[in-house]
Amino acid sequence: MDRRAYDSALAKLLARYAPDFIVLAGFMRIFTPEFAALFAGRMLNIHPALLPLHRGLDTHRRALEAGDRWHGATVHFVTAELDAGPRIIQYRVRVRAEDTIETLAERVHVGEHIILPRAVAWLATGRLSLADGQVMLDGRGLSEPIVVEEDL
Repeated sequence: MDRRAYDSALAKLLARYAPDFIVLAGFMRIFTPEFAALFAGRMLNIHPALLPLHRGLDTHRRALEAGDRWHGATVHFVTAELDAGPRIIQYRVRVRAEDTIETLAERVHVGEHIILPRAVAWLATGRLSLADGQVMLDGRGLSEPIVVEEDL
């Protein structure tokens, strides 16, 4: 099934349930602009990188190869552009000299379990919204995502 047909079928299925919001975690498909627009401001995703760095796949390997000092995860609103929606919250870990792809991924994964539930709770309780492309938390615009750092 091509992307447009898949998104159309998914939109019809979701319409039956009229979700208030949608949370993606490990969902490895790129939505059409039409699908993203249907749920604009109501769809969150988590990405294992400090966006806007390392959009797409193989983020841990790419962070190590780039010599990044920091790596992490980002919760963002979903837009039509891959991993480019307005950022809400990030979890940062310092990249260690001894890190491998696996150890870095493990540490980032810990943070994903911290920031995704936090962002979902904010959205579910009405504290988080998207207004004209601006992330709003408790009625105030965020110029940068909230950052949570790994406890060392």
